[in-house]
Amino acid sequence: MKLSELSDSQEGIIIKVQGHGAFRKRITEMGFVKGKKVTVIKNAPLKDPVEYQIMGYEVSLRRSEASLIEVITKEEAKDIKINGFEGTISDDILKTSAKEKGKKIHIALVGNPNSGKTTLFNYASGSKEHVGNYSGVTVDAKQAKVKQNGYHFNITDLPGTYSLTAYSPEELFVRKYIMNEKPDVVINVVDASNLERNLYLTTQLIDMDIKVIIALNMYDELEKKGAVLNFKALAKMLGIPIIPTISPKGTGIKELFNKVINVYEDKDPIVRHIHVNYGKSVERSIAKIQHEIKKDPKICTKTSPRFLSIKLLEADKSARHLVQDSDRHFNIKNIVKDEIQKIEKEFGEVCETVITDSKYGFIDGALKETYKESPIKRRRKTTIIDTFITHKLFSFPIFFVFMFLTFYATFNLGEYPMQWIDMGVNAFAGLIEQFMPEGPLKDLFIDGIIGGVGGVIVFLPNILILFFFISFMEDTGYMARAAFIMDKLMHKIGLHGKSFIPLIMGFGCNVPALMATRTLENRNDRILTMLITPFMSCSARLPIYILIIGTFFPEHATLVLFGIYTFGIALAIFFAKIFKASFFKSKDAPFVMELPPYRLPTLKSTIIHMWHKGVQYLQKMGGVILLASIIIWALGYFPREINFSKDYDKMILETNQDFDSRINNIQQDNENDTKQLLSEKEVEIKKIQNLKLEEKQQKSYIGQIGQFVAPALHPLGFDWKMTVSILTGIAAKEVVVSTMGVLYQEGEGASETSEGLRTKLKEQKFAGSYRTGENVFSSLSALSFLIFILIYFPCIAVIVTIVKEANWKWAAFVVFYTTGLAWLVSFIIYQTGNLIL
Repeated sequence: MKLSELSDSQEGIIIKVQGHGAFRKRITEMGFVKGKKVTVIKNAPLKDPVEYQIMGYEVSLRRSEASLIEVITKEEAKDIKINGFEGTISDDILKTSAKEKGKKIHIALVGNPNSGKTTLFNYASGSKEHVGNYSGVTVDAKQAKVKQNGYHFNITDLPGTYSLTAYSPEELFVRKYIMNEKPDVVINVVDASNLERNLYLTTQLIDMDIKVIIALNMYDELEKKGAVLNFKALAKMLGIPIIPTISPKGTGIKELFNKVINVYEDKDPIVRHIHVNYGKSVERSIAKIQHEIKKDPKICTKTSPRFLSIKLLEADKSARHLVQDSDRHFNIKNIVKDEIQKIEKEFGEVCETVITDSKYGFIDGALKETYKESPIKRRRKTTIIDTFITHKLFSFPIFFVFMFLTFYATFNLGEYPMQWIDMGVNAFAGLIEQFMPEGPLKDLFIDGIIGGVGGVIVFLPNILILFFFISFMEDTGYMARAAFIMDKLMHKIGLHGKSFIPLIMGFGCNVPALMATRTLENRNDRILTMLITPFMSCSARLPIYILIIGTFFPEHATLVLFGIYTFGIALAIFFAKIFKASFFKSKDAPFVMELPPYRLPTLKSTIIHMWHKGVQYLQKMGGVILLASIIIWALGYFPREINFSKDYDKMILETNQDFDSRINNIQQDNENDTKQLLSEKEVEIKKIQNLKLEEKQQKSYIGQIGQFVAPALHPLGFDWKMTVSILTGIAAKEVVVSTMGVLYQEGEGASETSEGLRTKLKEQKFAGSYRTGENVFSSLSALSFLIFILIYFPCIAVIVTIVKEANWKWAAFVVFYTTGLAWLVSFIIYQTGNLIL
């Protein structure tokens, strides 16, 4: 509980004092330290400030300042078990409770991409993390709880970022998290093989005036290079403890968390706050701005005045937004404007560049005194590998071999566990079929719930294999090379090189493809890639293509199938250019791509990444598919009371009786005639059952919806059955073929290879008032249908993924623009074809 939340006369024991700089120093000098009892005397008439009693004297604090002090009350102490104690809560017990609660340390892991930060997190946490999608930005921050030496660590693994500038969503998110959540200790994970670049982020953490520990990660790589770093001397210079670690092996991680305890308890002699010296002119400007900011205590409680002053000099938008609500906003704004002009006039450079140069000057000076480079050329192995991987002749063949292996393994190796899961789902459905009594509940379980969940789980092996290869390529450093190779081609259509990977994945399944857009640092690039990924024809559409092409274009099947996929790629390129020139024209941001050294990841870390992404897939998609399947099942199942045009049950009974009579009249030794009649009987009964199914489907709610919507699709050459199939495909494209099997009298077990279904499609005629008696399908209407299936509404799972990865507005846009485009293109093809042919 925060001190500001206590009511009049309520008392508590201080367990933690947050804040920084002058505020923290002043508040601790006044006696607000861990273990001290504080009592609320009274609130001011306007509820702010509040008068408190501590150590026998009264002191007043603003609520904003009191909110930075954590306390424990008697009520909270009752919930904390202390050696089995039960009884009255005395001051001593309250202090003991405060001591126990004070042993909870909130840690934030911060570091550059490819610094091994997440590997360190996975090792420390034992992979017992959960992922929180924080509001405002689509950024994952993994969290875990760890216990060591009686202390409880709440660890948050923040996204990898090069700096705390408001440039990318990740950078802004990390900065806001540190400012708003106020972690007790920040572990800055630094790549020991790339110190100069990694320490740039450290200088910004120094500016923030927070408790920091450096985890000097991949220390073995630094030693292998023959370089020498006096990290103890560097630690004293920075005022930040440094612990060498090798995260894949777990080396140094225990020592790292022991150091966290010492820093948290203010027992580490190395910890001191230093200032990065930016030169006389810049320091003078910082002091002026800082002096004005300190006049508003509200701002000072949110962040370090020095850090904010530096960010304002850098013309940081987020920093400007932070001071907008201040009473001294205009004063601060004018001072900042004047100081920026002075600095830029003096140095002839943009103020931000001057500050950046100073930071690197500080880093260079510190490393000159503590770091000795190896005489051996750096990154020799990486250079040798890159001569082949990024070679102008070999790079593309190697890339396509990697892609081929990825997709071959995804679909071919994944086929076996996919079949096992499918068998398991069917066996479970069989058990329900056997033991549950007949009725709507049984049908809901089998057709709605088990069918819906099974439809998601069955693809899990493919997803896991796909993400295994992606994680492997990311961890080894090859993913950055793939983006490097494809960047020029992708840039011509307004995309980043990394967009190529999600687009290729889209041919397997759009859902993991959309999730893979997270590899793109720029949010605009992510959204643009999401908007065109649905044009990549996923594997769920393939059964529909096989059915229609095999039925109406058997002589040119390969050409038509290739044409469909090519047309999808052409649409993606066309709309990428359109969207880039419209929605994202003014939002384009430069991007410098890092090519990290090659590293061989441990199998454990790759599997952890793979499983983490697979679980996300199940969590996000399972519920949606399940819900959509239940809704479609219900629409097709109800109403139960249907007035059939014929008495189908009587027709089945009469057919049974007729064939049984004919079979009885055959002589016993004539087995061939008996078998033939039994076969004919089965065909006739199935025909009647399918007629009943068709009429039932026609008069169900979904059939009524289909017939209501059908006039809108008549200009495309579709009848109401094709319309219903399209509507059911909204849940999942896999449902389209089975829906057509029911509607076209082939039965629910129909597949893309069913010859009976293909015959029915050829024979199907329009019924009702529109084109009565004419054939529904022609080569033209079949092509129109294929194009519509390619372009329209991807599926519910894809739309939900876009909501999660972007927002509901972009998801709604995808729904309307893909469906509208599908109608328009199919209309042009069908109507133009009718005019020509």
